[in-house]
Amino acid sequence: MNAPEDVNWVDSPSVLEATVERLKTVKALGLDAGLDFHGRLHKPMAKQLARALEPYRPLFIEEPLLCEHPEAIKQLSDQTSIPIAFGERLYTRWDIKRFLEDAFVDILQPDIAHAGGISETKKIANMAEAYDVAIAPHCPLGPVAFAASVHVALSTANFAILEMSLGMHYNSEAGDIDLLTYLKDQSVFDIEDGYVKAPTGPGLGIEIDEELVRNIAAETKPWQCKEFFGPDRGIREW
Repeated sequence: MNAPEDVNWVDSPSVLEATVERLKTVKALGLDAGLDFHGRLHKPMAKQLARALEPYRPLFIEEPLLCEHPEAIKQLSDQTSIPIAFGERLYTRWDIKRFLEDAFVDILQPDIAHAGGISETKKIANMAEAYDVAIAPHCPLGPVAFAASVHVALSTANFAILEMSLGMHYNSEAGDIDLLTYLKDQSVFDIEDGYVKAPTGPGLGIEIDEELVRNIAAETKPWQCKEFFGPDRGIREW
């Protein structure tokens, strides 16, 4: 789930309290949760939030800082026992190599749409396995990317968990369009006990309703990332 939305470079510690309370509520229900910082926090606030979350043992913290600050991520990694996850903004094995060699990523999250498909994502997963790093593919995307990510997961020894866009807030902004909308057989992604079964059909194991895709594309505006602005109208995160 998301961590704070709008946080300044240095802000009141009180802006972090709601995130801690939400994690406590989820844990009280007997559930585990990872917290996605989305790279929205700068180092002074990310350090405080990681420390505040630590007693409640989240599964991981995702993108606690942007990956263009590797030295700061390394410092944060040395200060917390919470596993650190990131990787959706890294596009090649060579982008990822430094983070693996310096041992401050615990869960790598390659995006199959960014990384160049199944073959390259598998190479990234194999590289991560050599450094004892888990793979959790980033996939808040449609059925083709999700099916491809399932195939990577099925053939990856260090696979841990796979993101799924079913019912995600990104989709709610597009009306009734969801992960299953474009599938002719929507049962292929049925969830049983937290798992999706391995596809058995040809290719990726799914069939797309191409006519529906064209119809929706003709009348749907492109999705835009949410932006946060400070009191001076400076961009805090994008």
